[in-house]
Amino acid sequence: MELMEIFKDALVYPFNNIKALLIYVVLGIILGIAIVGTVVAIGASFAAENILALIGSGILGIIVALLIGFFIFGYELDIIKYGIQRDEGAPSIDFVRQFINGVKFVVVNIVYMLIPIIIGSILAIIFQHWISSAIVVILSIIFSLALLMAECRLAKSEDLGNALAIGEAIGDISRVGIVKLILFIVIMFIIAFILYLIVFAIAGWDQNIGGILMGILGVYITFFTARATGLLYSDV
Repeated sequence: MELMEIFKDALVYPFNNIKALLIYVVLGIILGIAIVGTVVAIGASFAAENILALIGSGILGIIVALLIGFFIFGYELDIIKYGIQRDEGAPSIDFVRQFINGVKFVVVNIVYMLIPIIIGSILAIIFQHWISSAIVVILSIIFSLALLMAECRLAKSEDLGNALAIGEAIGDISRVGIVKLILFIVIMFIIAFILYLIVFAIAGWDQNIGGILMGILGVYITFFTARATGLLYSDV
C-alpha cells in the first residue's frame, strides 16, 4: 500500500471501531487507577511504618498493573494483525491469548533494545573514541526499525521465535523499503505532533476538557499507530 492509503485508512480506523476504542480506554483507565492506587497505598504504608503493608501493597499493585499492561500490549498486537490482514474489523477480547502475546511483546522489546546497549558498552571499552558513539547511533536506528518489523512478525505469527529472528527482521526493513519506512515514521510523528498541539491548545482554554481529550487522544494515537504499522507490513 502507498503511504497516503495507509494513513487515510489508519486515521479513520478508530472511529469505525468505537466499541474497541472504548474497551481500550476502559483498560487504560483501570491501569491508571491500579498504578495510582499502588503509589498511594505504598505512601500510606510507608508513613505508617508498616513494612508488611508496604511490601504487600507494592507487590499486589505491580501484579495488577502487569496483568492489565500485558493484556493491553497483546490487544495492540491484534490491531497490528488486523492491519496486516487488511481486515476492517477490530479485535475481540481474548484475555489469556492476548496476555501471553503481551508478555512476548515485552520480551521482544527488551531484546531489541538491549543488543545496541550491550554492543555499545563493549565498543566503548575497546575504542574509547567517538567512533564507538557513531556505531551505537547507527545500531540503535537499525534495531529500532528492526523492532518495528519484529512486532509485526509477532503480531502476524504469534511466534516469539519468529519475532526474535533478528536477521529476518532486519531483512524485512529492505522488503518494506527503508525510505518508505523512514517516511512512515516521520509522517506518523508529524500527525501525532499536530494532534497533540491541537489538544494542548484546547487544554489552555479549558483544562478539564483538555485533560479528557488528552487521555482519549493517547488511546486514539495507539490505535492509529498500530493500524498504520500493520498496513505498512501487509505487503511483506
